[in-house]
Amino acid sequence: MYQRPHVMVVEARFYDDLADELYRNATAVLEAAGASHDRYAVAGVFEIPAAIKFALKSAELFGAGPRYDGYLALGCVIRGETTHYDYVCTESARALQDLAVDHAAAIGYGILTTENYQQALARAQSGGNGKDRGGHAARALLRQIELRRQFRLDPR
Repeated sequence: MYQRPHVMVVEARFYDDLADELYRNATAVLEAAGASHDRYAVAGVFEIPAAIKFALKSAELFGAGPRYDGYLALGCVIRGETTHYDYVCTESARALQDLAVDHAAAIGYGILTTENYQQALARAQSGGNGKDRGGHAARALLRQIELRRQFRLDPR
């Protein structure tokens, strides 16, 4: 029997307007696919992997909290004047990949890494010249959830 996917959306709120645009486009895709979701906000991209790990660990240790079929990471890192950008981009991407591989977790990667605000806005927006990276990440996540189900790794 098919159960509609239930997704944990974790969004970095460092750039509120970009986060809202990514979220709006991602959830339009999720809703069109019949998926439900819970929304969690964290301060920045660096905190996203830990939030997902909290949910995974809670389910593993206590059977507590909502059970998620997948996790959607949304946020933006814009290059600044220091190497902070490089560390945040590299470490958050690596941590998300480790979670996906180590836990066989379906994770959609909707984190923008850009040189400036204009690039970020173009990648967050849909329509026209917009790249709709939030929608793209949601579609990729739904495909991963489907693949996990084919291998009978559905957590519910």
